[in-house]
Amino acid sequence: MKNICLSFQVHQPFRLRKFPFFDIGEAVDYFDDAANTAVLKRVATKCYLPSNKLLLKLFQKHGKEFRVSFSISGTFLDQCEQYMPEVIESFKKLAETGNVEFLGETYAHSLSAMKSKEEFIRQVNAHAEKIESLFGERPIAFRNTELIYADFIGETVYEMGYKVMLTKGSDWVLGWKCPNYMYSNCANPNLRLLFKNYHLSDDISIRFSDRSWTEWPLTAEKFVHWLKAIPQEEEIVNLFMDYGTFGEHQDAKTGIFDFLGEFPEKVLKQENLKFITPSEAALLPNMGDFAIPYPLSLENEDRNLTAWLSNDMQQDALDTLYDLEDKVVNCQDTKLRKDWLYLQSIDHLYYMSTKGSSGSNLHTSFSPYNSPFAAFINYMNVLTDLSQKLDRVPNHRNFFGIQFI
Repeated sequence: MKNICLSFQVHQPFRLRKFPFFDIGEAVDYFDDAANTAVLKRVATKCYLPSNKLLLKLFQKHGKEFRVSFSISGTFLDQCEQYMPEVIESFKKLAETGNVEFLGETYAHSLSAMKSKEEFIRQVNAHAEKIESLFGERPIAFRNTELIYADFIGETVYEMGYKVMLTKGSDWVLGWKCPNYMYSNCANPNLRLLFKNYHLSDDISIRFSDRSWTEWPLTAEKFVHWLKAIPQEEEIVNLFMDYGTFGEHQDAKTGIFDFLGEFPEKVLKQENLKFITPSEAALLPNMGDFAIPYPLSLENEDRNLTAWLSNDMQQDALDTLYDLEDKVVNCQDTKLRKDWLYLQSIDHLYYMSTKGSSGSNLHTSFSPYNSPFAAFINYMNVLTDLSQKLDRVPNHRNFFGIQFI
């Protein structure tokens, strides 16, 4: 039996308002409520609400035979609670069917795994609590930000109690090996690894509407034919993609919703195909350990971290951000702590990218800035202001002039 693991990422950052140098030291909020509201409502109208409505119909039609998973960032959930609670309600309806598995991730969709193990653990635990409070289940499978993975990250994830982790099936990592098997972390073989089949995933998420593509138009029937052609011994096909594929990146007029609506039925008509969630996939036979000493990710053709850390601006911004960690941890001001959390979303680093890759070009097209340098200056002004505010508030180590150890 060949298993299809269909997983969607859902994320929105809190976008920054224009923050000029002369606003440093003034009582000004960092985030642009108008922009955040407008973007969320636009994407919700085009993608989240119609996609969730369609999935609910498909779950009702196919029962437990059709299952998917979602990785939903905490910043997305916070935005929905503030601006569009009906989006949260639509996800709750999906959760009530029992056909959805919610995955763990970092709360702010951040690079904390690369900069601070302590902050990474705090965010993952906070995210798990948020998911449990909204949808009634605590995640047991994990998807790090943009599928970023390395052996040391896997070790931490396993220490936190997760049994399976999703990552990117890069050619330079897999070599001659195939992504369509279950593997495991080399340090902790009990942590299973699911590698994205990026060729098939990108056929849907990137190439679906490309009329110059030799396989256009892509139909559900054609795609299932490709799945059937995969050798039977290859037990799992991991289709991981941004949920914005449906209605946002691929507009409704491309036929993407027709594809999604027909896909489950075409799969379930085949005797040797079935849907499976990541936690269920963890029970498949392990084909061997994988050593991945250097981080790999979902983004850009290099499948590394250069979409966020390819230039001095990005590296300086990230270092400055995490240099504030001790101040934030000891701070009693919950608003400043939340501001720092939201500033960790990797989107802020995307906007500073000067790398000429498909990945950075995609995100640059959504940038609210005129240039990467403008994004850097605005972000650093905010960090400077935040640092000054943190210096002015009391903390639990030095409260009322008394030093606590």
